Amino acid sequence: MLNMHFEHLTSLFENATEGIILADTSGKIILINPAAERMFGYNKGEIIGNPIEVLIPDQFKHHHKELREGFYHHPANRSMGQNRDLYGKRKNGIDLPVEVSLSHYRKDGELFVIAFIVDITKRKEIEHNMKLQQMQLEKISNEIRKLNTELEVKVEERTMILKEALQKLEQSQDELSDALNKEKQLNEIKSRFVSMASHEFRTPLSTILSSASLLSKYADTQDQEKRIRHIDKIKGSVRHLNDILEDFLSLGKLDEGKVEVHKQEFNLQECIYDIVEEMKGLQKKEQQVIINFNGHPVINSDKKMLRNVIINLLSNAVKFSKEDGIITITAKTNSDNISIAVKDAGIGIGKEDQVHLFSSFFRAANAFNIQGTGLGLHIVKRYIDMLCGTVELDSELNKGTTVTISIPQI
Repeated sequence: MLNMHFEHLTSLFENATEGIILADTSGKIILINPAAERMFGYNKGEIIGNPIEVLIPDQFKHHHKELREGFYHHPANRSMGQNRDLYGKRKNGIDLPVEVSLSHYRKDGELFVIAFIVDITKRKEIEHNMKLQQMQLEKISNEIRKLNTELEVKVEERTMILKEALQKLEQSQDELSDALNKEKQLNEIKSRFVSMASHEFRTPLSTILSSASLLSKYADTQDQEKRIRHIDKIKGSVRHLNDILEDFLSLGKLDEGKVEVHKQEFNLQECIYDIVEEMKGLQKKEQQVIINFNGHPVINSDKKMLRNVIINLLSNAVKFSKEDGIITITAKTNSDNISIAVKDAGIGIGKEDQVHLFSSFFRAANAFNIQGTGLGLHIVKRYIDMLCGTVELDSELNKGTTVTISIPQI
């Protein structure tokens, strides 16, 4: 099972659209993903073992070594190049405009640095085009003023022609500005994803590594309880990594249009009971899940989608409820409609956060200390929309939350 989850991690690393480079304390590159190799023009594995400065333009290499050494003395997650341009160097010697975010972690006392790299060549081209457009606008404005002074007789005709050209140029500039804003928004979403992913992966991976290393120290029979405790920690961390990866993979498939609705007849009541039984290992101490079912148990819908929806809603209810909390699942069916409500008495959600809950990567203000990707409700909403249904949320701080989905059977 561990191999399967590490395969997911490897797939995420190999298929990321941003460049990812891992360097050791001496600044040598020890890992680089395919996106970074393509970005800098190197073949697979060709760059491994080289100093990171091989990717830095010659005029910046000496200063970069000083910056790198300073970072290793005072490491901190951050974005580079605030208010100034950053460039990398391709294998062919051509400079490449980039954005870089740095993260770090320690393993066996050694510091490793992760660089997340975005190629912003397209953005720079847009900015350059906008500057050219601005220069043309200024030139035309000067011509208009000159014509008004020197050619009063033809001012109306010339002004009309130039105004039309000006309007076209302004429209073009607006289109370029919109394209730049969309590109910046996309990069912000990618940066949030990279930051969130690196943060969410770090904690369970650290737990797995530390517990795995401690297991070897408990070789005696009387240490069985300690071994079991560390094995449980590893299992819990692997489950958490699996949840994160499932959210990422589900979102990716939805965005790529690879998810289709496949309706079939199945027993919804049995499905709900099976999910609750499977998720007992995630429940906190003395938590109870109560199931109320009204109507005919056999329905016609997409079983896989509904199962994922119920798992997401129940997982949220478990995470955000206290140890002895009661969670209620109420399902109602008739010949036309299916309704499922998951209710908890947990921490609740503030009114100001509720309007954003179905957005990707959004976490409520009172939930930042609880593990999660901020994708669960977004994925629920996408699935229910595909099933032509609705999602309603009713919540109050410190009193609990109820999420109700309603979908047609036909």
